[in-house]
Amino acid sequence: MNDTTTILFGTLLPFFLTSAGSAMVFFFREKSSALAQRLFLGFAAGVMIAASVWGLLMPAIEEAEASGGIGWIPAAGGFVLGAAVLMLLDTFLPHIHPASGEAEGLPSSWRRTTLMVSAVTLHNIPEGMAVGLSLALAVQRNDSAALTAALALSLGIGIQNFPEGAAVSLPLRQDGMGRFKAFVYGSLSGVVEPIFGLLTVLFAVSLASVMPWLLSFAAGAMVYVVVEELIPEAHLGEHSNLGTLGVLGGFVLMMILDVALG
Repeated sequence: MNDTTTILFGTLLPFFLTSAGSAMVFFFREKSSALAQRLFLGFAAGVMIAASVWGLLMPAIEEAEASGGIGWIPAAGGFVLGAAVLMLLDTFLPHIHPASGEAEGLPSSWRRTTLMVSAVTLHNIPEGMAVGLSLALAVQRNDSAALTAALALSLGIGIQNFPEGAAVSLPLRQDGMGRFKAFVYGSLSGVVEPIFGLLTVLFAVSLASVMPWLLSFAAGAMVYVVVEELIPEAHLGEHSNLGTLGVLGGFVLMMILDVALG
């Protein structure tokens, strides 16, 4: 594949898998059990932590050092900035998590459906950025190994997006929404990923000198989502060991994908 085709495939893959998860609404009538939700949330957290370390922070340090800089400065600085921006969005953007009954962010007249999609969209933004930056870095290096690692990152994020799509569409169906409409809403929750992925590629290609900062920015944003949202929700109530196992399983899978394929 040429660079353009690879970038399109890599940025669209997580969205396709989100849509595939949303399509579960055509086969199941009820949302997954609370225990399964904890397992899926923990799995997503593990994938995102591993992706942040192997797919973003380590390349950021390597890029900074290769250009003669101090590796930890952009890695730490970008990480903090990414977490701070997501914290601001989380504070002000109206949203509601599927496992929660209370809306967060500024007061809003938005419907519950819109608030749920807003919540998923919020943490899909750094995922899209992460994939886009990895692909941009691979293209800049003209490195087949880096390109394979970027596609492995896209696949890992896509795998954890599958249950995420179902987590949006199935509750909407249970609330009385039609199957097709619930599927569309579930799919739309993931459309922000290819949008931000492609925008990030275009942005990063023209600003190669700040690539280490951009990579670590995406890592900080992803880790903020993990600590603020995914891990707490994965450990709600009893049987929190399932959430822990999900984190461990997701981390190991993403680590294997990145190291073995990259």
